[in-house]
Amino acid sequence: MTDVSGAHADVLHTLFHSDQGGHEQVVLCQDRATGLKAVIAIHSTALGPALGGTRFHPYPSEAEAVADALNLARGMSYKNALAGLDHGGGKAVIIGDSERFQGAERSELLLAYGRFVASLGGRYVTACDVGTYVADMDVVARACPWTTGRSPENGGAGDSSVLTAFGVYQGMRASAQHRWGDPSLRGRRIGIAGVGKVGHHLVGHLLGEGAEVVVTDVREASVRRVTDAHPEVTAVAGTDALVRTEGLDIYAPCALGGALDDATVAALTATVVCGAANNQLAHPGVEKDLADRGILYAPDYVVNSGGVIQVADELHGFDFERCRAKAAKIFDTTLSIFARAKEDGIPPAAAADRIAEHRMAEARRS
Repeated sequence: MTDVSGAHADVLHTLFHSDQGGHEQVVLCQDRATGLKAVIAIHSTALGPALGGTRFHPYPSEAEAVADALNLARGMSYKNALAGLDHGGGKAVIIGDSERFQGAERSELLLAYGRFVASLGGRYVTACDVGTYVADMDVVARACPWTTGRSPENGGAGDSSVLTAFGVYQGMRASAQHRWGDPSLRGRRIGIAGVGKVGHHLVGHLLGEGAEVVVTDVREASVRRVTDAHPEVTAVAGTDALVRTEGLDIYAPCALGGALDDATVAALTATVVCGAANNQLAHPGVEKDLADRGILYAPDYVVNSGGVIQVADELHGFDFERCRAKAAKIFDTTLSIFARAKEDGIPPAAAADRIAEHRMAEARRS
């Protein structure tokens, strides 16, 4: 475990001057034998142990890895609060190319990571995220009892992306209800940016209801998997082409964060944004830009909470139908946020923040 005092100046600046401050604990982890470099960020334990996934990504710098961990951990606090879970928010990032570490090398690195998580004594519970998989959590669990997202063979619930996609689908239905007065997505043209773990499951829900689907992904193989299975799906080259697609009703960012920046918002043809990606707003003020353009934004951490609902349930003996019923309530939660936003005259993202902050504040007072 690396003491913060020994970190580089840019990492220190990120830790103490981030606009996503207020974190309870940030741990910098390094294991030279395996090459592990990781950041574990705990934003809040007001509602219970921090819960959030492990991202494995080749960050350009350590400072950017720290910044991402801080932002993601804060988002998890709000997500868990609005999902009604007795968990605070935390997140971990492993710095490196997930695809490069394979076999025994990957297992040793993940075991080292698991030992760092275990050293926190249950303050942080980990799970899968971008770049990590169910098999990885099985390995981490060998070193750390506070691990979810494991395979059914190892006492877990398996792939959480199934319920994440289901929750986003419910958020889309709520968005349609609020925007057009009908939750049906039949005949709606929906663009999905990122058809990996969650996005390709979302495609199935939308086609099943009769929606027209347009997709893009930086990985050609991911697009091909979707179009081979569903020839009726249209693929376009790149996110810019997708957001400018004529006749788009809903835009669904389902890849990495920061998807909604100034240029994207200005170019959007869709009148609803509802997707699975975390931290979609590139900077403060984007939510107002969306509202000013008449674009309804379904807050990401509200609609993508199906996965965390699943992994939280795993800690108490997983029951898929119980989790699916909880994830279905994302429809009602999303509608209530739109109603609060209208009542208070603020964007939906701000309304969601207020509700989550109220629950966390009440927990601190009790």
